[in-house]
Amino acid sequence: MRTAITALTEELRRLKASGVTNVTISPDSLARLQTVVSKRVDASGVAATQETVLPAIEPVAAPSVRNPKKEEAPKQNFPEPPTIGLVEGDKPTRWAALRDLVLKNETCLAQLAPNKQLVFGVGDFDAKIMFVGEAPGADEETRGEPFVGPAGQLLTKMISGMGLKREETYIANIMNWRPQLPTRDGYEQIGNRPPDAEEMAYCLPFLRAQIEVVAPQVIVALGATAARGLLGLDAFRALGEVRGKWHEFEKTPLMVTYHPSYILRNKSNRSKRAIWEDMLQVMERIQMPITDKQRGYFLSG
Repeated sequence: MRTAITALTEELRRLKASGVTNVTISPDSLARLQTVVSKRVDASGVAATQETVLPAIEPVAAPSVRNPKKEEAPKQNFPEPPTIGLVEGDKPTRWAALRDLVLKNETCLAQLAPNKQLVFGVGDFDAKIMFVGEAPGADEETRGEPFVGPAGQLLTKMISGMGLKREETYIANIMNWRPQLPTRDGYEQIGNRPPDAEEMAYCLPFLRAQIEVVAPQVIVALGATAARGLLGLDAFRALGEVRGKWHEFEKTPLMVTYHPSYILRNKSNRSKRAIWEDMLQVMERIQMPITDKQRGYFLSG
């Protein structure tokens, strides 16, 4: 039982770090948890409180959300990755046709949970920098746009620190849908899983076509999943092996860095500086002006 409580506590802390403030739970389940908590005694002989062990749990009469078990989704048989033929025309025309192709793709649509949306890239068609993130999360599949949750807000601040506006860059995901986890009928998924090799392989042609349309000077891969999708599944064991170094994706310079959610979990200046140093390399690569203030971000404290 102690192992289960510890696992639950760690999951709640992770959810809190990603921006989740409440988790719905039935009154019956809450009563059972309270029974366990009331019996738990620390080394000093003082009973632990519910707040200490189970923060951010809110009882409701009818649960609408369930935190899934840490298990993989049922294996699916995907068709061969699509061959994308871009239409003739200017960038907005080609982008619109590509977006329409993705949003009507039957294989992509089949992966969606009820009332959710596919996610397609957004931004400036002439952007010098293209950010590629991991798979969409809960906020993204609701809005149909990449990086709109807490990690997306942090990415926007990073872009602002570079002296750019979010809409002056192009932002996409390695996937067009949120990889699903087993969830009971009537409950929504909480938590994410990395896409498997077949899922990434199927979506990669859509991302490759976006890169062809935008033709950025630099691609920034945010996180291990994006890096593996662009560099290859066996390109590295740990992100630190490739982070902060220049690579290429089909002749376009590629910088690998941490996902913004890394800072949500590790809020030290050291963590922020690690990502910022990668962004300074990107700015230098495309010959953006860099002030002394920008060079000194996150060096103190």
